[in-house]
Amino acid sequence: MTVSIAEHGRDDRAAVDKAISLLVSFGDHGSTGVGVSELARRAQLSKSTAFRVLGMLERNGVVERVGRNYRLGARLHELGRTVYAPGHERVRDLLIPFLTDLYELTRETVHVATLHGTEVVYLAKLYGHRPAPAPSRIGGRMPAYCTAVGKVLLAYDPDAAADALSTSLRAFTANTITDPVALAAELDAIRRDGIAFDDEESQVGLSCVAVPVMGPGGKPVAAFSVAGATGRIDTRRQGAHLRRVSAAATRALTCARLGTPTPRDRIA
Repeated sequence: MTVSIAEHGRDDRAAVDKAISLLVSFGDHGSTGVGVSELARRAQLSKSTAFRVLGMLERNGVVERVGRNYRLGARLHELGRTVYAPGHERVRDLLIPFLTDLYELTRETVHVATLHGTEVVYLAKLYGHRPAPAPSRIGGRMPAYCTAVGKVLLAYDPDAAADALSTSLRAFTANTITDPVALAAELDAIRRDGIAFDDEESQVGLSCVAVPVMGPGGKPVAAFSVAGATGRIDTRRQGAHLRRVSAAATRALTCARLGTPTPRDRIA
């Protein structure tokens, strides 16, 4: 299928830009499928160009044909998993039982997250019965400096903390810490106390508390957090639950590293 000179005049984007525009255009229908005409409309491409680029993506396993529609392919999901550091899935699987314990103790929204550069990656999330305006999602990222899980992990990682402090700290709310000196002081306090708080720093109406989960080397491999609506959740009281669950998880990680079978700690 040839592309006319007129079409080049209408859209001189590079092929990779067109491919990315098409992939983004799937939106929430990446697993169910979208027709080529609709994808072309969303990506602001001619139908012939969309068809040609989709063919290229299909040959590379990035999209798949489903009848007359297209959906995102398995290779794209495989590439997505490589974005995160090796071992994240194992850490998540080891910590899920303890995240469940934390949920049973608090009945609030709970997370397990790990540090990826100067951002946190949410490995798992369980939703509480009471609504919390949390922007987190499984596999999603947030800047570490404005979240409880992020701050508690930065506090124990001097290199990541230095990187975060050397960047421009964007204000997500009026409470976000954007002064590097103030953030450094808070990280010092977190390292001393072993617990971090987010008082509407990442999202208005949201309060969180987090503690690290230590690995065998004495460094955090992840962090647990409890989140809830500001004014309703008592983050200081939830901190006690977090410390108990984190201690049990730390013991389990140590045993897993050493290959020592131990009875499952009962927390609740």
